[in-house]
Amino acid sequence: NMARLEKLYKQVNNIKEQYFIRNRIAEENRQKENEAAVRIQSWFRGCQVRAYLSHLHKNATLIQKIWRGLTARALFSQRVKTAYFIMKMNFYNKMAVKIQQRWRGYYVRKNVHNYYARKRYLERLTRKNEHIRRDLEEFAELQRRERERIILEKEEKEKNIQAERLHFLLSTKQCPGVFNSPFRAEPDEMELRLRKVKLLLVRSAPKERKTPNIAPDLTNLMPNRERLPPIHKKPQGPFRPALEVQQQRQRPLESSLRVTTSITALEEAREELKRQEWRTRIIDQTFLPFSNTRRNKQYEGLMHTSTPFEQMAYGTKHFREEHKEYLKGKKPFKTVFTTCNVFDKFGRLYSNAGNIV
Repeated sequence: NMARLEKLYKQVNNIKEQYFIRNRIAEENRQKENEAAVRIQSWFRGCQVRAYLSHLHKNATLIQKIWRGLTARALFSQRVKTAYFIMKMNFYNKMAVKIQQRWRGYYVRKNVHNYYARKRYLERLTRKNEHIRRDLEEFAELQRRERERIILEKEEKEKNIQAERLHFLLSTKQCPGVFNSPFRAEPDEMELRLRKVKLLLVRSAPKERKTPNIAPDLTNLMPNRERLPPIHKKPQGPFRPALEVQQQRQRPLESSLRVTTSITALEEAREELKRQEWRTRIIDQTFLPFSNTRRNKQYEGLMHTSTPFEQMAYGTKHFREEHKEYLKGKKPFKTVFTTCNVFDKFGRLYSNAGNIV
């Protein structure tokens, strides 16, 4: 032991030197080791957090799967019940319509509609219709004949009037007329008509009868009396005064509406309306309570506060899409439905017709 202690005393300086060397090396590598330790700790903690998040995501997916399966099965069961109820109601309505048809047919045939009476009525109605139709046809024929007779009489009268006017073209023994050409085998119809009618005598205007002057002659009784002037000084007739005619001739031209009005009259009227509205307006910003003008307006923060009183966009605009690089390589979400007992009993409990099997 003394020898070992003596040996240690001899190595004290060397030990001190090694201590200082190693202490210096440790001081130099302390920052690197600290950074390495921090990196190892961050990596380990990151692995822990990622594993925990993966565990939470798996549990959330499991909960969503179970809940969606439950709601889907309930919805499907409700739809099956609704379809079955509608199918039964359609079947019952169809059967009720058939019963109503049978009963209404029996009631009408028994109490309302008598087949043989209806047949006799239709036969009488057919005979009456035929009789009325014959009478109407005869009446229409009589009216047509009457119209033709009136037209023929009118044409005959016009021809007779024309013949009376052209009576001077009648043929004579010395000179054949216009309608009796020697180059024709038979005379024209107008020639025969001219021979039948009489000459149209032109009546002169009736002459005025002279009435005897019964008024007494007063010139011998009052010889010194002056003769009165005529009552109407201006000439008779619709004559206008000469001054009025001259004024009308020398009247200046009247400008049209396009010339008298300004081209920008409409714009000036609009500007005047705007100015009048601006003068009578109390506030510039009108209040619109039932409009959508302020629905998408952003919230403007106050000067003395820093709290943004606005709706957070988390969950509505973006949820998991912020970090899409984390979702690469992962399988998409799949929902698994369990078997539905109601669907399995579809063919065994009831049929398409709605009858219970």
